[in-house]
Amino acid sequence: MTSTPSERVTVTMPGSLVAEIDRYERNRSRFIAEAVRHELVRRRREELLLSLEHPHSQSLADAQLGLSDWDATLPPAEPELLDSAAGVPIRWSDEQGWQEQTA
Repeated sequence: MTSTPSERVTVTMPGSLVAEIDRYERNRSRFIAEAVRHELVRRRREELLLSLEHPHSQSLADAQLGLSDWDATLPPAEPELLDSAAGVPIRWSDEQGWQEQTA
């Protein structure tokens, strides 16, 4: 992870919570930064799951094109970029989400 400049932030929290942090870590800033990183990862994961359950309408339109149709839109200078025969065909179902497409 690249280092970015630090910024001072004032955070107000109950004294009992600060005391509990102090039981585990002398460096409150490091502890809080790590907790915030964990929470941001959790929220990004949650957003990803929601987007998989309810994809954006443009994503659905792209998926309906199919891999070979999308492959045909790539520049001709990149023929080995994608092997459209290597994937597994899938389709979206409002009831079940992404499902493997059957013939």
